[in-house]
Amino acid sequence: MMPFHLTGDALWQRMGRAVEKVQERLERTAAILEKAGILYAIIGGNAVRAWVAQADEAAVRTTRDVDILLRREDFPRAVEAMERAGFIYRHVKSIDMFLDGPGTKARDAVHVLFANEKVRPEDPVPTPDVTEAVEIQTHRILQLEALVRMKLTSYRRKDQMHLIDMLDVELIDESWIARLPIELAPRLQTILDDPNG
Repeated sequence: MMPFHLTGDALWQRMGRAVEKVQERLERTAAILEKAGILYAIIGGNAVRAWVAQADEAAVRTTRDVDILLRREDFPRAVEAMERAGFIYRHVKSIDMFLDGPGTKARDAVHVLFANEKVRPEDPVPTPDVTEAVEIQTHRILQLEALVRMKLTSYRRKDQMHLIDMLDVELIDESWIARLPIELAPRLQTILDDPNG
């Protein structure tokens, strides 16, 4: 069993710093892509956080990931811009990512998905386009409907938890079934029927 060696201020500071580092990485990424004139959308846990915060800040979860959506044709320019700013491009286990400097891990990275493509061949629908984003000051956040489609497509346990969070704060409800592609509607219905899984 791992010993609990951090206590007091050291523990609280480390916990707080972990959240701050993700936010800083997100802010830097958005600024780099904006400056380079590259269309992108913030997706994943940070997009969920942004939407959930609109409804109830107490329901916002932390996330360790920074995930962005890019068009494949813009990717070479994104690599150039991100590397010029100190990120390091890597392709690891079918995942394109920008490590946050030398000696960092995949957890300390910006993960990239490509717009209008299936992440896995078995996915029921492709990812949205980067134009399906809402601009919030200097950030492009994936629109709610597109984000829900992405979460239902991935449908991992964490995606299901994100959908439950959105249900809990009434961002989505049973009326969304009719708005979804036929391939995704049953997945939302399953969560609506039994949110505790």
